Amino acid sequence: MNTWFKSTNFIWCPGCPANWLAPVLAQSFDKLGIKKENLWLVSGIGCTARIANYFACRTVHTTHGRAIAVAEGIKLADPKKDVFVVSGDGDLLSIGLSHLIHTARRNTAIKVICINNFVYGMTGGQTSPTTAKGKITKTAPAGAPYLPIQPSELFASFKNVYFGRTIVYNNDHFFKTLKKAYQHKGFSFVEVISFCRINDLRFKNAKDINEEVKKFLEENKTKISN
Repeated sequence: MNTWFKSTNFIWCPGCPANWLAPVLAQSFDKLGIKKENLWLVSGIGCTARIANYFACRTVHTTHGRAIAVAEGIKLADPKKDVFVVSGDGDLLSIGLSHLIHTARRNTAIKVICINNFVYGMTGGQTSPTTAKGKITKTAPAGAPYLPIQPSELFASFKNVYFGRTIVYNNDHFFKTLKKAYQHKGFSFVEVISFCRINDLRFKNAKDINEEVKKFLEENKTKISN
């Protein structure tokens, strides 16, 4: 697995689910038989998007919201390459939403992994496009006023694409979902339900972070689907 990484000195906060995603993604690539020389890993801007910097394959760390556009260009230029996008809900479902919708509409065969932590984590915990209505954030101290984007509903209108939803720390289900996404001939989107250990949980005034994480996983375990 370590052969996948240029470095394992990850920059993420202690307890951040991105520390889980990087190694489990490398393990999944091995299980799927993906070769480094045939893989492009593309990311945008944000905490999760830093993942591309660590992998020892062809990688692109793009500007904010442009990961999908760059990945689609790579796939069109060289269809035989495996092209994955790994980024967060803020990057993919906000500034990058138009690229995401139209690439799905064209059913371009790229594989998108979205760590959805329902908040802008890197910049301080602001409301994101997927923040639940009423949730307290840095920019919504009285609670987020709007209904969130639901990726599952967004992709329901595209009949040829694959959509799967899993949750952090469930290695087996993550791999099963990613396998289906990889084997799908067209566009695939994997939503990984997650959280921001620093920003998200501090707005709850949590006394025991570990207990909050356990509670989060228990509350969200029924949301997985593929």
